[in-house]
Amino acid sequence: MTTATGRFGNSSYRLTVGGRQGPLFLGAPLGPRFLLYQAARVFLILGLQIQGVSVAWRLYALTGRPMDLGWVGLVQFLPVMLLWPLTGALSDRYDRRLITVFCLVIHFFVALALSVAEPGPAGIFVLLGLGAVGRAFAAPAQQALLPGLVAPERFPRAVALNSTVFQLGSTVGPALGGLLYATIGPSATFGVTAGLMAAGILLFALLPPSIPSAAPPGETVWQRFSAGLAYVRSRPVLLGAISLDLFAVLLGGAVALLPVFAKDILHAGPEGLGLLRAAPAIGATASALWLAGHPMHRRAGARLLTAVAVFGLATIVFGLSSQLWLSMIALLVLGAADEVSVVIRQTIVQLRTPDALRGRVSAVNFLFISVSNEVGAFESGVTAAWWGPVVAVVVGGLGAMVVAGIYAWRFPELRKMDRPDLAE
Repeated sequence: MTTATGRFGNSSYRLTVGGRQGPLFLGAPLGPRFLLYQAARVFLILGLQIQGVSVAWRLYALTGRPMDLGWVGLVQFLPVMLLWPLTGALSDRYDRRLITVFCLVIHFFVALALSVAEPGPAGIFVLLGLGAVGRAFAAPAQQALLPGLVAPERFPRAVALNSTVFQLGSTVGPALGGLLYATIGPSATFGVTAGLMAAGILLFALLPPSIPSAAPPGETVWQRFSAGLAYVRSRPVLLGAISLDLFAVLLGGAVALLPVFAKDILHAGPEGLGLLRAAPAIGATASALWLAGHPMHRRAGARLLTAVAVFGLATIVFGLSSQLWLSMIALLVLGAADEVSVVIRQTIVQLRTPDALRGRVSAVNFLFISVSNEVGAFESGVTAAWWGPVVAVVVGGLGAMVVAGIYAWRFPELRKMDRPDLAE
């Protein structure tokens, strides 16, 4: 058993590693507020995943153009890019719980409109953009809620379990979405999404208020908006971890093209698309459960870089596969490798950031995530239109492996990092 000291916001703490503090991977009890928070997230995640797979299949069925799948990513990224200074600043000024609830109401009405109006491609893009506005404000507020729900010494375990819940929802959601779409049709499927959003709104509203710590006196408006980015830039490990994920997923993202592979290459139909969408989450869930019971406290930086290289290699295998079973195995490995990056990055972002800055740093982190996911989807659509989907995915996987090598050289602090939960 070993004990280490660190910082959580403005407070110090002692973290004991190696002893058994509870059953299996749960460790010490994380408390009823954490469980309520996770229950609310389950409904939110399921709703968004069912909606995501249904929108992708409907749009591609309507137009038959891979490029439209790329536009989906861009439409969802632009609000995040334009609003991130404001979203982070609001999360560090007002009740983060109420911000989250208000944004989920927006998601509810988007799902309801998709169900009732049954829009064409233009209407789908408008509604996705509106939902992205709500997501831009909700993400940093929701991320900044978590540290206030658990004790500091339990936070690394809470991050892994938090990610496990996300991955479980991302496993069930796409498969369920594909099944619902195939059996009850798009309108009723979007109605199910609206119901799940309503349940999530109710549970988030039951959480206690989350009022941020007071901001430093004399802070200008520009300093308030830019403080999160300045903080990230001043921490090489933090900057390296979140930008590594950005470039790796931006280049190696194959998820946006899954409807093309399911329909035209693997001939698997909407049910097959649901399985393909679920496969990365299944791999990530297994990885997150392992990390919950075995937090990384040795050579975490080197393992992070290795995981990104494995992510790129699995992407290449998926791009070259013409068999559903091999494609799913590749996506399982891809998801497991990506989860290592997620857990390390979230632990660094939350535990190495003061509470007064946590919303703004989370907004910067979410901006990087959006660039990698949504702009990565747009990039995948463009390259698939130019070169075809197979070449686009293979080249992206090679790019992710190259990025891992460059970062191993460019960020020695990240490569040498042992524990992500201790201050630099």
